[in-house]
Amino acid sequence: MKVIILLLAVSLTVAICFLVAFIWGAQTGQFDDTFSPANKILFDNKKQEQKK
Repeated sequence: MKVIILLLAVSLTVAICFLVAFIWGAQTGQFDDTFSPANKILFDNKKQEQKK
């Protein structure tokens, strides 16, 4: 029974840490730019061809 309580406490601690990290990331603007990551794949080859 002590092991179950310990595992529950550890899992709640990890879950709270991930929640805090997500909230911190959302408030600091980590997820604001949804346009350029998809376009970096499309335009990467053109940049390399211009350098040659």
